[in-house]
Amino acid sequence: MKFSNIAYTLSGLWLILALSLALPLIFSFYYQDGLRPIFIFEMAGLLVLSLVFRAFTRRPTELTLREGFLTVTLSWVTLSLFGSLPFMVSGFIPDFTDAFFETMSGFTTTGSSILTDIETLPKSLLLWRDMTQWLGGMGVIALAVAIFPYLGVGGFQLFRAEVPGPIKDKISPRVSETARLLWVVYLVFTVAQTLLLMLGGLSLFEALCTTFGTMATGGFHPRNASIAAYPSRYIQYTVTVFMFIAGVNFALHYWALRGRPSRYFRDAEFRFFLKVVVLALLSIMTVRFLHEKTISEELFRSSLFQTVSIVTTTGFVTEDYEKWPYFTQLILIFLMLIGGCTSSTGGAMKNVRVMILLRYMGSEIKKIFRPHGIFPIKIGERFVPENIVSNVMAFIGLYLLIFGLGVLALTGFGVDLETSIGSVAATLGNVGPGIGTVGPVENYAHIPAVGKWLLSFLMMVGRLEIYTVLVIFTRHFWD
Repeated sequence: MKFSNIAYTLSGLWLILALSLALPLIFSFYYQDGLRPIFIFEMAGLLVLSLVFRAFTRRPTELTLREGFLTVTLSWVTLSLFGSLPFMVSGFIPDFTDAFFETMSGFTTTGSSILTDIETLPKSLLLWRDMTQWLGGMGVIALAVAIFPYLGVGGFQLFRAEVPGPIKDKISPRVSETARLLWVVYLVFTVAQTLLLMLGGLSLFEALCTTFGTMATGGFHPRNASIAAYPSRYIQYTVTVFMFIAGVNFALHYWALRGRPSRYFRDAEFRFFLKVVVLALLSIMTVRFLHEKTISEELFRSSLFQTVSIVTTTGFVTEDYEKWPYFTQLILIFLMLIGGCTSSTGGAMKNVRVMILLRYMGSEIKKIFRPHGIFPIKIGERFVPENIVSNVMAFIGLYLLIFGLGVLALTGFGVDLETSIGSVAATLGNVGPGIGTVGPVENYAHIPAVGKWLLSFLMMVGRLEIYTVLVIFTRHFWD
C-alpha cells in the first residue's frame, strides 16, 4: 500500500473543499455577517495544504482496492474535520465534538443536529452547513473522479467504495464519465428545484438551502421548524416530488432526460420502491384516519410528505409525527431501515437489498418442498449472481448487528431505550430525526459526548455502506 497515493488523492479532495467555500464566502460578503476572514483563511489554508501534499507526493498511476477503501474513509473523516472549522472558529459551535458531529452529519447527508436554535446562526454559515450535505449527497469522491482524470483505473476503486448499492449501473464504460454524468443530472435537478422554490416565494438563500437538503436527502434546513416553516402547499408538494426524485437511481433520471422515461417502470427496484411508498402511505393514512376520525387534504399531504421524507432518508418534517398513533411511527422506523434506491442519494439498506432478501427467503421456502431444486434469484430481467446474494445477506446481517450493538452501547452511556433505538436507526440509516428525545422537534445536543462520537461513526459507516469502513479494522486489510 502506497501512502503517497492516498495523500495525493486526499489533497485533491481538500482542493475541492477549498473551492466549495467560495459560495458561503460570497453570501458572507452580501450579508456583511463578519465571517469573511474565516472563510478566506480556511480557503487559503486548504489550498496551501493541498499544494504542499501535491508537491511532495507523486501523482498515482492507479489505486489498489486497499488504497481505495482507506482513501475514501480518510476523505470523509478529514473533510468533516476541516468542514467543522468555520463552526468552531466563528464560536457558534465552539465544542469540537459538537462541530464534528454537525459536519459529519452534513457530509453523510444524515441531518442529525445538535443546534437548539438554528436561526441564530449567520446565513453564510447556514449555507455552508447545507452545502456539506449537498457535496456529500452525490459524493465528494464521485466529484473527484469526474474532474480528476489522473485517477484513471484507481477512480474505479474510489467509485466502488463510495457509491451506494450492490448493483451499480454504469451509464458509460468509463467510470469517470459515469461520475461526470451523474453529477450533471444532480446539478440539473438542483437548479430546477431552486428555481421552482423561488417561484413559490422563497428567497435565493432559503431556496438554495432547501434544495441542498432535498437533493442530497440530507434534511438540514435554515429554519427551526424545517419545512413546517412554509405552510404553502406548493412548497411542500414541490419538496416532496424532489425528495422522491433524489431517492431514485440517478442513472434512471439520466436516461429519462435523454428521452427514455420508460426506463423507470422497466426497472424492478423502482417499481418496488414505488410500491413501498404507496403501501406505507396508505397504511399511515388509514391508521391516522381511524384515530382522528377525519379525512382531509392536509392529512394526505402530511402523510405523503413524511412517508417520502423518511423512506428517502431526507428527514425533513412538516409536523411532529411522534404525535401520530404508535403504529404509524413503527412504519416510519421500518422505512428508516429500507431507505432509497441504489445509486440515489438516499441511505439505509436500499430497496434492492430488501428485494434480494425477500427473493432469497422465497427460494428457501421452495427448497423445503423441493430440496433438490435450483431456484436462482432474479431482479427484473437480471439473474443475481450468488456472490452478490451472499454479500447482501452478510450486509443485512451486519447492518442489524451494528444497529443492535449501537443501541446497546448508547443505553450503556445512559441514554433511554426509545431514544437509543431512534438515534441509532436515524444515524446508521442517514435519516436525521428519530424517535424519543431525538424526534422531529428535538435535537441531539443532550446526547453524551461519547455517544455523539459513536453516532458520528455510525453515520459514516451507514453512508459508506459498512464494508468500506469496517474492512480497515480487519487484520487481513493490513497484511
